[in-house]
Amino acid sequence: MKKILFLSLAAMAMLCACTDGNKFKVSGNVEGAADTTNLYLEVANNGNWFILDSTTTSGGGSYSISYDAPEYPNIYRLRCADKSIYFTVDSIESITIDSKLKTFDKDFNIDGTEHAKQINKIEKEAIEYAKEGTPASKIEAWKKQLANQILADEYGSGIVAYFIINKYINGHPLFDPMNDRDMKIIGAVANAFNSYRKDDPRTQYLVNMTLEAQKRRRAAAGISGGTQIQAEVVKLFDITLQDSKGVEHSLAKEASQGRVVLLNFTMYDQSFSPAFNKVLNDLYTQYKGRVTIFQVGLDQTLGAWRDAAKNIPWIAVYDPAGEASKYVQQYQVYSIPTSFIIDKNGEIQERIQDPLELKKAIQKYL
Repeated sequence: MKKILFLSLAAMAMLCACTDGNKFKVSGNVEGAADTTNLYLEVANNGNWFILDSTTTSGGGSYSISYDAPEYPNIYRLRCADKSIYFTVDSIESITIDSKLKTFDKDFNIDGTEHAKQINKIEKEAIEYAKEGTPASKIEAWKKQLANQILADEYGSGIVAYFIINKYINGHPLFDPMNDRDMKIIGAVANAFNSYRKDDPRTQYLVNMTLEAQKRRRAAAGISGGTQIQAEVVKLFDITLQDSKGVEHSLAKEASQGRVVLLNFTMYDQSFSPAFNKVLNDLYTQYKGRVTIFQVGLDQTLGAWRDAAKNIPWIAVYDPAGEASKYVQQYQVYSIPTSFIIDKNGEIQERIQDPLELKKAIQKYL
């Protein structure tokens, strides 16, 4: 999976560190670690992770790592191999993270600040709800609880609320920007940031996300500029692009044909692409005539994309804007591949990140 970057490098620098030399410190013990165990301190940038520094544990598993304090509160993680523990830093803080080598991201404890304790609690709850066999109703109840806490401003209109609305459970966003109910919660966080954290680089990102959702809801309601428009206006953002032969295709037109549409954003030059397109080909073969696949390529090179797309049997179009595409912004695409299920009425029903979930999702709307 490839992450898509939304903030500028300048904003990234603002998020990473102050300029006055102040430091925050993370220390603790990793039970079972040797003096060759590597730990990495990484910072978040709206779904992307950047290594700031690294260290190795002592023979007894102890470690300590420090870095310049952020100008604005931010989300960090301590990573050991492919396992990570997430936490927040407001400014000059000392945070203690203890864990075990074999269960690094599951058996841990975070202490040091109130936000650190809140994140610790949320992370452990997320681990429990992510377990196989957990009823969807339990996850929904937990999500509702978190939403009520955000609306009640129990997290101080700050970084913990931001952490929650960016949380994923089993590859799915806990609060999905393409879901109107979820956008009410995301919008509440955006309003709080806009009111109390105007200079924070994430504020404009959250505001833009909220504005795009409002546009989508207005389009779905058939409203433009405050006046009612004709019923033929589609209930989603249209995508009009050309395929490898120069033929123009419209997502709105395909969504009006009374068939389920699978909208997918991808890049053919990524390592996941052959396996992912094999999944799509199986779906295309099985549901031909019942499901339309509308695939948007964001590759950097048109020639390479065209060479791959010419053998694709479904609708494959190319967006020359790539990751800067307006469609990426409108559909709030944070990583690729990302897919959406559009039902027979032309309404977006689900966002799908895990390719193995596509068939099960499609079957619900046939």
